[in-house]
Amino acid sequence: MSTGVILAAAAAHSAAVTSVGVITRLEPDAFVELLSRQTAPLVVHAAGGMFTTKYKYLTSYKGLAFVTTSTAELIMPPGTELITAKTLNAMV
Repeated sequence: MSTGVILAAAAAHSAAVTSVGVITRLEPDAFVELLSRQTAPLVVHAAGGMFTTKYKYLTSYKGLAFVTTSTAELIMPPGTELITAKTLNAMV
């Protein structure tokens, strides 16, 4: 196998792994603290639950995705752009 083919395969594998990304679960207070590090954070929010309402939040910081779940709505730092989704259950 030539070096070019090996390098191309390694590059393709690296790109595939990078596109998957990383999701990190945080406690609600750590999530809000992470938001306060940003000037204008973007947060996707959804509420739902079978017997009790759970509030789910998703944001991105330095290329990583962070999620949290809370039984009460979180108070967002000033300047937060909040997008309400129907559901947010793929990763939380």
